[in-house]
Amino acid sequence: MSTAIVTGQPVPGSSLEDDLRSLGFEVRVAAGAAETESLLAAVPADRRVALVDARFVGHPHALRLGLTDPRFPLAAVPGAVTAQPAARQALTRAVARETSADGGTTQAGGAPALAVDSLADRVATALDADGGAVHRPELGSLVATVPADPQARNEARQAVAAVDDEAVRLKSAVKSRDGFFTTFFISPYSRYLARWCARRGLTPNQVTTASLLTALIAAGCAATGTRGGFVAAGVLLIASFVLDCTDGQLARYALKYSTLGAWLDATFDRAKEYAYYAGLALGAARGGDDVWALALGAMILQTCRHVVDFSFNEANHDATANTSPTAALSDRLDSVGWTVWLRRMIVLPIGERWAMIAVLTAATTPRITFYVLLAGCAFAATYTTAGRVLRSLTRKARRTDRAAQALADLADSGPLAGAVRRVAGKGLPGLAVPAVALLGGAAVTAASALTDFGGLLPVAGAAVYVLTSALAVARPLKGALDWLVPPFFRAAEYGTVLALAGKAGVNGALPAAFGLVAAVAYHHYDTVYRIRGNAGAPPARLVRAIGGHEGRTLLVTVLAALLTAAQFKAALTVLAVAVALVVLVESIRFWVSAGAPAVHDEGETA
Repeated sequence: MSTAIVTGQPVPGSSLEDDLRSLGFEVRVAAGAAETESLLAAVPADRRVALVDARFVGHPHALRLGLTDPRFPLAAVPGAVTAQPAARQALTRAVARETSADGGTTQAGGAPALAVDSLADRVATALDADGGAVHRPELGSLVATVPADPQARNEARQAVAAVDDEAVRLKSAVKSRDGFFTTFFISPYSRYLARWCARRGLTPNQVTTASLLTALIAAGCAATGTRGGFVAAGVLLIASFVLDCTDGQLARYALKYSTLGAWLDATFDRAKEYAYYAGLALGAARGGDDVWALALGAMILQTCRHVVDFSFNEANHDATANTSPTAALSDRLDSVGWTVWLRRMIVLPIGERWAMIAVLTAATTPRITFYVLLAGCAFAATYTTAGRVLRSLTRKARRTDRAAQALADLADSGPLAGAVRRVAGKGLPGLAVPAVALLGGAAVTAASALTDFGGLLPVAGAAVYVLTSALAVARPLKGALDWLVPPFFRAAEYGTVLALAGKAGVNGALPAAFGLVAAVAYHHYDTVYRIRGNAGAPPARLVRAIGGHEGRTLLVTVLAALLTAAQFKAALTVLAVAVALVVLVESIRFWVSAGAPAVHDEGETA
């Protein structure tokens, strides 16, 4: 249980103590400075503690935002400040400093006085001065204030009465930037579903799990290969997406963020979508149509799209002098309402994408569904990547060491690239870095796709790829287009697996390749969300254990050259299981540990 220390004389008629108790706080009252310090010292070290001015007037949701969000060690709103256990020492020092010599909070004779300023606000300011990084949530129309006199108090109370606290809370549960389909077809009712879940004590993790199970059932229905199964699959996929929106809205509505929730939310969207692709492929196979290559191609394209997003954002996360004419044009277009929605729709975010997949599954065939999906995703990838390339070439930005390290982690280079890099020396200049990464990836992918199965040319292409990928990361990735290096690596590795499995021409090779790419993609997504949580990349031992992107690519080409098609299929299956086990064990160990970031990542724009 958390503890709230209300400082100063209680105000008659105030609902402050009741509001704090409704938020889960044990309330204690401190009339003076000495009592504040003693009560603070008496609070167990493993509890969250808050200081709240007794004169506080505001909405309960303003207090909830300021005092209960688990993501921030220190947080404050006007008249209130809070610290989680990790920041208790900083709070204690600030309180001691601000209440020294009673802080002017007692009158002659020891009677408590009504301070002109607020102890909680002074403490929050002191924490800022000490570098405490106090989080201050955006309150919007919500009221949070410490009135200085009765007239100001009456005005504040009138302002509170004029704003519907629950309506604001419900509205803020929805992401401010979402896709067209989600904004107009899902969120108008999913927010009420989120509130219904909150009032019944359900957690975001439970809703996330329900969304996963619903999507897996949808995949199972698609795998039946019947028209009824396809219709049911489309309906259940939309239901899964509704629950997928609800879990995030529930987290924001109830401020229930957790380390486990971060992991589940970050990975289940991909698991749901790619499992559904597999279900469609199985259903098509029951009808005599082999679309596994299309399913794997859709997964590769979607994964590479995400890597482009992640790499570009990380490269420019804290870049300085970050301006470009292209960005200015984008800002001007955003001022025209309809262009905002059009641009959000054409990038085919998850809401539009899942709606399209659901409708096409119910109304057409898996092959048509994949054709339309591949065409839509290819157009969206071309549009977004071209825009980001233009921005990168026209902006004048200096990228930081943090950005370079994030790109190096996203590259996922293994021991082979490391050995070559040590021999290569300083690396390549400027735009040669992404160019070499592209050429090396194209060499191994083309060699695998354009030669017969069992030849040595793909092995030679993979050897070239090892060399070029090492040269590409031989120096810090701070160039204008260096953020393209990780997606080029992803496309090369995944494309090689697809090409060799397709060339094998044996039943089951492409499903085995689908499993291998899914396992490796999970590792890459796991890396992304660790970086987003400021927790660093997966440990180097994990990257070494699974070979790095260049090691896996070389291994797959060698297996294709040495084994028969049937043996190659078996080898891909074993490799997929081995990689999945290694990365899942490490990922689960990290995300359930105390060191995992307590965030609820928004993930892909819905």
